[in-house]
Amino acid sequence: MKTNNKQTESNETAKKSGAAKSKSNAASGLTELFEDSLKDIYWAEKALTKALPTMAKNATSADLIEALNAHLTETEEHVIRLEKVFELIGKKATAKKCDAMEGLIEEGKSILEETELGVVRDAGIIAASQKIEHYEIATYGTLRQFAETLGFEEAAAILEQTLDEEKGADKTLTEVAVSAVNLEAAELD
Repeated sequence: MKTNNKQTESNETAKKSGAAKSKSNAASGLTELFEDSLKDIYWAEKALTKALPTMAKNATSADLIEALNAHLTETEEHVIRLEKVFELIGKKATAKKCDAMEGLIEEGKSILEETELGVVRDAGIIAASQKIEHYEIATYGTLRQFAETLGFEEAAAILEQTLDEEKGADKTLTEVAVSAVNLEAAELD
């Protein structure tokens, strides 16, 4: 019995020390969570400035190419706005790898590899792009709310502006999809 109790105590001690180690890097309050989330989306937006030109180069629909290029311009502005938000909260703008965005971008690359140039690829690019937009909408909505809760009113206004643009980009992609691309792709079936 004593051996089992000692083993149990040893396991519990190991669990506690492991938990303590993992918590040392964890956010301890909303401000830290806000800052960590800003670092995450900052990385994501910078990664998008590299991914969007690739998507545009692989698209054939003039409307889709225009939408992707317009969103690239907005994304470059989003990076600048995030740098302003960091400045407003007294922090240096630093990026932290965003696993979610990395996965979404990789999924987009897979679509390019798995489809032939044309409307089916365009439909895939739209699908991948909208997944990215939905991630950004969720992130900016959360960040805006965190900023409001924390009393960072100017930062909240900046994040709201970006949120509105992400929603607009999603709407544009839907319009491109339903007005032509998806219909043309379906005709190939």
